[in-house]
Amino acid sequence: MVQLVYQRKMAMKILKCGNKRVYLDPNKSEDISEAVTRSDVRSLIKNGIIWKKQKKGISRGRARHIAEQKAKGKRKGQGSRKGAKYARFPKKERWMRTIRPIRERLKQWREDGTIDRAAYRKYYRQAKGGVFKSKRHLETQLQTENAFKKPLQKAVKVPTR
Repeated sequence: MVQLVYQRKMAMKILKCGNKRVYLDPNKSEDISEAVTRSDVRSLIKNGIIWKKQKKGISRGRARHIAEQKAKGKRKGQGSRKGAKYARFPKKERWMRTIRPIRERLKQWREDGTIDRAAYRKYYRQAKGGVFKSKRHLETQLQTENAFKKPLQKAVKVPTR
């Protein structure tokens, strides 16, 4: 076994890496031992007799898989939860998701003349008070109270981003 300490040191400096990352081909140890200058070592690197090993790292594969699963809505069971129910999904957030579509629908009906201003005001206040659970609930309530001035037009869904 030929000692190639000097060649390894030169290769470390040329490849800008540590001792353990320099690979010297054991089958070409005679060629490597003949390399005395930096240019000789550079030519050996170019010929693929000496090369830099890949850095060892921590694989992100598992982390990516878990993130993918979470994006699908998995891994949310009881055992994965930290924090109270309303810390994970605050009451305010839930309220906003309920009230915004209701107010939007009321505004739409007021603008196209389906309900008058007085009815709009009345149902807006009721919505604020938490009377309606959803847009559908609001609609059925208005129908039972005959609050519509003209027949309902089905809302056309406009795709939003």
